[in-house]
Amino acid sequence: MTDPAGERTPRRRPSADSARGSAARSRSGAPGTKARSSRAADGGAPMKARRSPTPPEKPASKSEPERGTGGRWPMADRSALPTVLGVPPIAAVGIAAALTAIGVLVDLTRIGNLSTVFTVCHISGCVLAVIWVRRSGLFGPMVQPPLLVAAAVPVVVLMAGNPRPGQGVAEQLLVIGAPLVNAFPVMAWTTGTVLVLGLLRIVLQRPLSA
Repeated sequence: MTDPAGERTPRRRPSADSARGSAARSRSGAPGTKARSSRAADGGAPMKARRSPTPPEKPASKSEPERGTGGRWPMADRSALPTVLGVPPIAAVGIAAALTAIGVLVDLTRIGNLSTVFTVCHISGCVLAVIWVRRSGLFGPMVQPPLLVAAAVPVVVLMAGNPRPGQGVAEQLLVIGAPLVNAFPVMAWTTGTVLVLGLLRIVLQRPLSA
């Protein structure tokens, strides 16, 4: 390039400082451009997605006995039948006590003495208890027949209003003791039957050795 006087003027080269500044401006502007373009492409959506709260874990349920092969319950939980789950000892004793009390109440109200209804209810209740109870709770149903009679007869007699308040001590003891004496044969037979059934279950339902 020449000036009007005909002399050639030298071109100005960009200094090193200006070159470094432009390069720095180009580098600093690049990330902002990329971020703005990515937000524009996503439609202004936030970069991090919100995490949904995890539901609390439910507590583990209590372990229950499981049936084995052929629908058999574990030895300690089964009744006299392998496929029938046994009831707790307190439930078995409650069944026998309820039936015994019903038999005592019906007979004392009907004829004033223990007879057929008491015999049927007492024997069936005690036998059902020792058959239905679980294997691990046989002791209570095996020893309950005399205890049930000794508890049920006085309670039912007193609830029925006998003996009367005007009677003497001997008469009161006679009113309470007479049904107990009459119930002794039935109680003895029931106790023997229940013991035999319980011992059979103990021998036949022995847990398998490891």
